[in-house]
Amino acid sequence: MTTLVLEVNGVVRRVQVEQEGTRFLVTLDGVRHALDAAEIEPGRWSLLFDAAQHSHEVLVRSGQTGAATVIVDGATVPVRVLDPRRRWSAGAAKDGGGDGPVRVTAPMPGKVVRVLVQPGEVVTARQGLVVVEAMKMENELRAPRAGTVRDVQACEGASVEAGALLLTIG
Repeated sequence: MTTLVLEVNGVVRRVQVEQEGTRFLVTLDGVRHALDAAEIEPGRWSLLFDAAQHSHEVLVRSGQTGAATVIVDGATVPVRVLDPRRRWSAGAAKDGGGDGPVRVTAPMPGKVVRVLVQPGEVVTARQGLVVVEAMKMENELRAPRAGTVRDVQACEGASVEAGALLLTIG
């Protein structure tokens, strides 16, 4: 089993991957998914999530060390592998490792299912903020650090594009 801590479009995600032939069991922030993967060409994959009726084309372009651009069905998503020892150290867990405002954006096109916080609310690191449904999966976006919710742009039921600002934590 491989465990990774990723920053996906500015949101920290914990991913565990187990491979069984061409099938993968992927646990994303505690939610388990099964997927079948077929490499079309180097760096380009066809993924079938949880026995869905259609596949998703994923292209992975490596960047700087630990960074990549992932294109899912045409939507670009920046991804960076974080060092979990550095990211989740006592100091980082307390303040999230930064002082300025943090913009939480949609990692890919989807629909806002639930907004879990309101402006002025104090949040802790890794607390759920917004649930976005994309590719028939619900993704809970979590606070990358503790802080106060400055503003909320996300509205339940609204469609969002990849990179759309959902909320800001100050």
